[in-house]
Amino acid sequence: MLVLLPPSETKATGGDGPPLDLAALTAPELTPVRTGLAEALVGLAADVPASRAALGLSPKQDDEIARNAALFTAGTLPALQRYTGVLYDALDIGSLTRAQRARADRRLAVGSALFGLVGGADRIPAYRLSAGSTLPGLPTLRSLWKPALGPVLAGTDGLVVDLRSGSYAALAPAPGAVGVTVLSERADGTRSVVSHYNKAHKGRLARLLATTTAEPDDVVRLRRLLRRAGLHVEHDGGTVLVLVVPAG
Repeated sequence: MLVLLPPSETKATGGDGPPLDLAALTAPELTPVRTGLAEALVGLAADVPASRAALGLSPKQDDEIARNAALFTAGTLPALQRYTGVLYDALDIGSLTRAQRARADRRLAVGSALFGLVGGADRIPAYRLSAGSTLPGLPTLRSLWKPALGPVLAGTDGLVVDLRSGSYAALAPAPGAVGVTVLSERADGTRSVVSHYNKAHKGRLARLLATTTAEPDDVVRLRRLLRRAGLHVEHDGGTVLVLVVPAG
C-alpha cells in the first residue's frame, strides 16, 4: 500500500543529514526533472524581487528565498520530519514506535512541486515551491511533472490511497488510486465538505494507514479496515471513500 500525502508550505528548519542528493531520492527516474527545477530555483534565489513574484512571497518571507539559495548545501531531514502543519501534526510521526516508523517510511510518500515524489525517509532540505508556481523560463509544473511522474505513479504495485490536495494531484494523476472525501454531518443529518479540519482528518487517516499491520489491496478491504478502526466510511462502489465526521 502506498499513501500519497500533500506537502506543506511550512517546513521544519535545519537538518543534520548530508546535503541533498537528488539521485538518492525515491524514483530516481525523476532526477532530470528534479535537477532542472532545483537548479532553476537556486538561480532564481539570486533575484529576490523575481523570487517573490514567482513564488507568491512577501518581503517578510525572504527567509524562504534564502532557503532556496541553499538548496544544495543545507542540512537535510527525512521528508516526514521536514513537512509540518496541521496534517503532519495529526500524523505525529515522532510518537511512532520503531516498527511503526519503518512501516510509515515504506508506505507514506509526499507529492512535491520540486521533487515530484519523496518517500517518507528521503532526506530533503527546506525549500519553497508550490504546485501553482511558475518559474521564469520554464513550462508549468504540471507540464513538467505529468509525463515524468505519471508513469511512476501508474507503475506502483498494490493499493494507492491518494490524499493529495487538488493542485498536487493535478501535477500527475495516480490511475486507479482510492481518493478520500471528508464530510461533516450535523445533528439534523445534513452534510457539508470539511474545509478547515480536512487536513487534520487526513493526517489521522494517514497515521492509521501507516501503522496498521493489515495490507488492504483494494478499496473494499480498505473500507473494512477503516470501519474496524471505528471510522464512519461510506463507499458507492467507485474509487472514492467518504469519511463522515461529526460537525463541531
